[in-house]
Amino acid sequence: MLQTVDSLDIQILVDNTTDMLSSTPAGVKSEATGLFERGGRMMGGLCLCCAAHGLSCLITVAKGGLRRTILFDTGPEEYVFERNVSRLGADLSQVDGIVLSHGHWDHAGALLLALNLIHKRKGHGEIPFYGHPDMFHRRAISLPGGLYREMVDVPTPSELTAFGAQVHLSREAITIGDGLLMVSGEIPRVTPYEKGLPGQVRQMSDGQWEPDELLIDERWLGVNIKDKGLVIFSACSHAGVVNVLTDAKQRFPAIPIHAVFGGFHLSGPNESIIGETVQGLKGFDLKLIGAGHCTGWRGISALSNAFGDQVLAPTAVGKKYHF
Repeated sequence: MLQTVDSLDIQILVDNTTDMLSSTPAGVKSEATGLFERGGRMMGGLCLCCAAHGLSCLITVAKGGLRRTILFDTGPEEYVFERNVSRLGADLSQVDGIVLSHGHWDHAGALLLALNLIHKRKGHGEIPFYGHPDMFHRRAISLPGGLYREMVDVPTPSELTAFGAQVHLSREAITIGDGLLMVSGEIPRVTPYEKGLPGQVRQMSDGQWEPDELLIDERWLGVNIKDKGLVIFSACSHAGVVNVLTDAKQRFPAIPIHAVFGGFHLSGPNESIIGETVQGLKGFDLKLIGAGHCTGWRGISALSNAFGDQVLAPTAVGKKYHF
């Protein structure tokens, strides 16, 4: 059972965008604000984070005297993750577990390094890792002429275990962090326009490729904040962000959805569904939309036009959100 929490803090470690200067709504701080709050006195390139195509964030929830912190994805590769963790002063010693949203390189690229850094800071114990059993297939995008553009593999369960992870794989919804957070089960596809990642295939044990556009291993992470409602993290929304929120609403019909964070995958071929997606999001009465990563500039622009600056607070490297 998902418990209600008193507070939620989010720190963006990796994102496609860096944005130190734009104004932010209440409860949101930029990378620059955080730098000066930590005692920074001068600006220069060595103190700045890097943007990269991917996503990673630290999610901390509190209920009474209980605090739990989850690392949600790790971005595309190790250099960016380690640099940004250092520049942001992110406290990995407090990490209680890692959730991998789905089996793509731009979310799993620094998994092994993250485990190593967490162990160095904590000094003991296994780190719970939460994933889906189908996220470890080799994947590719099919090209004309029967060719495939392969993706870098996600670290295997045995590799994760060797780096100190306690691997938990599930197709069903589970609560983690002493019941303060929930990882969804497989997301039902109900809208006619959200059709996954066009052209994706996965390699089976016999070496053959099969269609994999739906990415059934993708799941969302949810938190229920007292007097506000659900905050949903949908890292890439290959399932479709409207499908994600529909699933959350069906699971918790009496709880409003307060906010949604992540990449909405409204770039590339999915630019054709921007209008339908924006219209679908209007039905959830969201108070904050933290869109970033693979949403794309056209998607961000459409969301801004539809929801305005007091609802849309796009993610960027180093941003902090407090509820």
